[in-house]
Amino acid sequence: MPNSLAVRDLMETKYVTLKPDMAITEAVCILMEQRVTGAPVIDEEGRVIGLLAEKQCLTSLLNGAYDQMPTGIVKEFMLQDFVAVPPDMGVFELAELFVKEVIRRFMVIEDGKLVGQITRRDLLRGIKQYWV
Repeated sequence: MPNSLAVRDLMETKYVTLKPDMAITEAVCILMEQRVTGAPVIDEEGRVIGLLAEKQCLTSLLNGAYDQMPTGIVKEFMLQDFVAVPPDMGVFELAELFVKEVIRRFMVIEDGKLVGQITRRDLLRGIKQYWV
């Protein structure tokens, strides 16, 4: 595998985004319909302000257990402290980060803007190209 392989070579540039004031139930439906495990939360200026993943969706379910329905909005459940990576990060450094962190996806940010996202599966798919 070439040492020059970087995040930008493997990242997804088409992705689902969510709004902070969106109902959590709507966000869960979007994640399920799009068959993704999480999505960046984007403010009105287009900045990434959080990440909503399956774990946070399950938290909303538990919080709504009394009413038999999750309630609230995305910004109440999203992770605000998330890891972002630059597009020029090498794949070995990325692999180390995935092993260290418990999350399954990283936002790829360049010059303060979201340019993509990369998941464990994206990395494995890229590595597979060089093994097979």
